Amino acid sequence: MEAALIHGYEVVIGLETHVQLRTRSKMFSAASTAFGAEPNTQACAVDAALPGTLPVPNRAAVACAIRFGLAVGARIAPRSVFARKNYFYPDLPKGYQISQYEIPVVQGGEIGFWLETGQGPQARRVWRCVRLVRAHLEEDAGKSLHEDFHGMSGIDLNRAGTPLLEIVTEPDMRCSAEAVAYARELHKLVTWMGICDGNLQEGSFRCDANVSVRKPGQPLGTRREIKNLNSFRFLQQAIDAEVRWQIEQLEEGRSIEQATVLFDPDSGETRPMRNKEDAADYRYFPDPDLPPLVIAPQWIEQERAALPELPRATAQRFMADYGLPEYDAVTLTQSRAMAAYFEAVVQAGAAPKAASNWVMVELARRLNAADIGIEACPLPPQALAAVIARVSEGTISQAAAKQVLDALWTEPAAPEAAAAAVDALIEARGLRQLNDTAALQALVQQVIDANPKNVAEVRAGKDKALNALVGQVMKASQGKANPQQVAELLRRALLG
Repeated sequence: MEAALIHGYEVVIGLETHVQLRTRSKMFSAASTAFGAEPNTQACAVDAALPGTLPVPNRAAVACAIRFGLAVGARIAPRSVFARKNYFYPDLPKGYQISQYEIPVVQGGEIGFWLETGQGPQARRVWRCVRLVRAHLEEDAGKSLHEDFHGMSGIDLNRAGTPLLEIVTEPDMRCSAEAVAYARELHKLVTWMGICDGNLQEGSFRCDANVSVRKPGQPLGTRREIKNLNSFRFLQQAIDAEVRWQIEQLEEGRSIEQATVLFDPDSGETRPMRNKEDAADYRYFPDPDLPPLVIAPQWIEQERAALPELPRATAQRFMADYGLPEYDAVTLTQSRAMAAYFEAVVQAGAAPKAASNWVMVELARRLNAADIGIEACPLPPQALAAVIARVSEGTISQAAAKQVLDALWTEPAAPEAAAAAVDALIEARGLRQLNDTAALQALVQQVIDANPKNVAEVRAGKDKALNALVGQVMKASQGKANPQQVAELLRRALLG
């Protein structure tokens, strides 16, 4: 895909994503990582590096890193090194952060995804791959709290020491939409694998965006790093704002200085936080308390065997086994829970394409309206499968099926009794579709007699008029008539 130019400038973007690993204890101590505890109740002497304490790497966090590396086709370093990254900040009680510098545990790899480009007739999907430089293990810092205090800041060290996997890309992205598409794909992957809960509001998945602009063919421009973006919307807005600012500076003859900036969602602008440090400013050196991390080949193979089927492979299987179009397969694999729900509907007897349509449209609409994920869906897959079956066999119409779903949404049925609950609702609410040919013919004739203008238009070849007559029959039957059967009866009566 050719990069689009903005006012004659090419945008260059790289992302650094901090993925909080889903472990019960911290990176180098046994302290809890549970979110939401009272401030400083999960701060640990080891995480604060008090005298006499020694860090011990968390095996579960290393396993998460190995699995991620395998999923993205990276090299797992048989020997990697923990280093001290030295800097002062109030929420970093040790005065340094244990991270990896020269030899990270995960090296290389790539993330592939579809990017939607253009609008209207020009809309198309382009396959993109973003190369990864590395993914390294480190510990999180604490958190400074500014909004709850007047004239001062509070420090909560509960988060200090929480395991992170920092995933760094090459500067391969050329617009904010591409950066967001990459971030969404990465988020999907780490949550699918279960190595991160993906909660952006709680800071489990945070992006730093390195942004620069240049004239085509020129060397890379000076980059500025936008820190701590914890929503996809803010990521796009922040990059767009930074691009505008950099282009304005260059067009006015000013130079760009390397810096770390923050995005203010209220003003829609980025503002400087500090001059950007280089690696030398952090005075990295191997942590004397931690030996090199050695990963045996057997351990890598153990983690490879424990990997779930990954999203792209699941989508390919949905296309091959269920005959789904690529769009359906990709949509249904946006989360592991969504893919599992779809398969459960099919296993309960629904036709795959019908199951796909109902999950992607009616189920998704209800989940969005309730603002819940599919994990909290009150409608068991067996119930949806029963509803789809009643539609396909002609027992109820699509409109009636939606009424059944609404009822089951507020009064959920047990999975083992789902089919019986669906049938009981159909009978109790009088939703059974009218399929009796003689009764339908009588209604059709009534509508024909009452609508001579539409009848003439149908005989003149106007399909919209036929649809209007179908609607009149449906109204006369209180929505119980089979619309396909009605349309066929009208064609026979009017067109022979």
